Amino acid sequence: MTGKSSSGNARPVGDLATAILDPVLRRKAGISTGLVQSWEEIVGPRLADSTRPEKILWPRRAGEDDPFEPATLVVACEGAAALHLQHQTGEIIARINAFLGFAAIGRVRILQKPVAAHKPPKRRPRELTRDEAAGIATSVAGIEDEALRAALEKLGKAVKAERGRR
Repeated sequence: MTGKSSSGNARPVGDLATAILDPVLRRKAGISTGLVQSWEEIVGPRLADSTRPEKILWPRRAGEDDPFEPATLVVACEGAAALHLQHQTGEIIARINAFLGFAAIGRVRILQKPVAAHKPPKRRPRELTRDEAAGIATSVAGIEDEALRAALEKLGKAVKAERGRR
């Protein structure tokens, strides 16, 4: 989906949504959509499913002469992931600061609460018929490299099983 920019060129809806959401997130939570969208790359897939950046708490400064103090990142976290997050806090702070381009975060505060949006359970692939499995095996039979042949056969079966659902 795209929208029209002021110059008449099409713009991706994601860019439009970011332009709308970023100021709101910054004002309400002190956080950017870029950080939220890049969370999996920052913390890794293992923690990304059970954690979420909530807000950045910036320390109050009495005046312009006050030295800069790093902020606290509040991270919502589910159950056992809190322990993993706590052990990786130093590395995560370093990654966030690298992402932001300066030493913005000095500590992480863990807030235990449900995080994961409800995800539908994974569907089991349907069983292929003997003819379908034989057809796939025949189509990859000419491949000499055994590992490649096995990988392509597995891929073919997965594609065939998924296409047959529709």
